[in-house]
Amino acid sequence: MTRITAGRAVATAFQSILAITCVCVISCATVSRHEFSEPTAGWQTKTGQLMYRNSKTTLIGDALVRFSKTGDFELTVSKGPGITLLSLRQDATFAKITGAFARQGWSGPVTQAPPQLRGWLALRDRFLHAPNQKTLRYTAGNETFVFRF
Repeated sequence: MTRITAGRAVATAFQSILAITCVCVISCATVSRHEFSEPTAGWQTKTGQLMYRNSKTTLIGDALVRFSKTGDFELTVSKGPGITLLSLRQDATFAKITGAFARQGWSGPVTQAPPQLRGWLALRDRFLHAPNQKTLRYTAGNETFVFRF
């Protein structure tokens, strides 16, 4: 085999592998078409601290919570400016979780949420039912969430 033929074979193989990789990556990505409401002046906003604990992890971070009277909910947990650990957007039927603490993240109908996210998704109801609490404590299984505002 000549050098030119060998070079073409390598280039063709590389192009094939690249095309297969692109198809796999694109087909594995989940694209959410759900549109969440944007916060308005009517939303309640709270800033404070969150202490999250489960059997393996303890996390203490800054918490920004926003929610509307119609049930829209946002939670952002950060560690200092610019380091978002978890971002949660949720309404009555759909949720999206992203950030380093959420690993690969997730979005979809709340009823189909993975078990490890259900505690986080239950926080919406806790805030909607106790909007003026200075401290909110919630335990779900081996997870404990303590917010101080």
